[in-house]
Amino acid sequence: MTGRENLWMRPERPARGPRPSFSRARLAEVAVQVADAEGLDAISMRRLAGELGAGTMSLYRYVSGKDDVIELMIDLVVGEYLPGETTLTGEWASDLRDLAWQARRTMLRHPWLAPLAASRQQASPTRLRLMETALGMLDGLGLGVDEMLTIVGGVFAYLNGFVQSELADAEALRRTGLTLQEWMTTQLPYIQSQIATGRYPMLLRMTTEGGRELVDADERFAYGLDRLLDGIAARLPRPGTPPVP
Repeated sequence: MTGRENLWMRPERPARGPRPSFSRARLAEVAVQVADAEGLDAISMRRLAGELGAGTMSLYRYVSGKDDVIELMIDLVVGEYLPGETTLTGEWASDLRDLAWQARRTMLRHPWLAPLAASRQQASPTRLRLMETALGMLDGLGLGVDEMLTIVGGVFAYLNGFVQSELADAEALRRTGLTLQEWMTTQLPYIQSQIATGRYPMLLRMTTEGGRELVDADERFAYGLDRLLDGIAARLPRPGTPPVP
C-alpha cells in the first residue's frame, strides 16, 4: 500500500474538463478482462486506453496510474465472493466455509487475484463489505473483535496459500506439459536412492503408503478447511461465558 490518499476518497469525475466518456467501473471491467486472458503484466495504461477506444492521457482523469487500476480490479472481483443476505444461514462455520469456497472459485477464475489479495491492503467499498460480512458471521459467539479478526485472517491465509499452490501447479503443467504425477515419476529415482540410506523413514512411508487419499484438489481444500474450522470451534467460549470486551 502506498502513502497516497485512498483512491475512493478522490472524486471519480473532475470538477472541470470535458464530460467523462466512461467510468472507473468500466475501466476495472476492461482491466479484469485483459488480466484474465493475458495476465497482470499485460495491464498498462496504453493497453487499457486502446481497449476503451480512448486516449491514454484521458485515463489519468479517473486514476493516477496502474496501481489505482489494480485496486479497482481487486475491488470489483472480490465482490464475486460476497454472499448475499439470503444465502447466509446464521450458522458461523457453515457461512464461513461457504465464503471460503466461493472465494477459492473466484481466485481460480482470476489467477492474478490471489497474490494481490494477500498483500494489498487498501480499504475499498467491497473489501469493507467483505470484512463486515465475515465479522458478522462470528458475532454473538462471545469473542472479542481481535479474536474475530484473527479467525477471519486465519481462514483467508489458508485460502490464499492453498490457491496460490494450486495456481503454481497449474502453471508448472502449462510450462512443462507434465502432470504432478508425471513430474513426481521423474523425481522418484533420486528420492528412492536417498530412502535407501535409511535416514528418511517418513519419506519411505510417503512413497509406499501415500497418494491413495485426498488426491483431488477439492478434497484437499475441504479437508484442511474443515480441520481449521473444527479447531476454531473447539476453542470457542462455552455458552454463558461473558463476551470478551
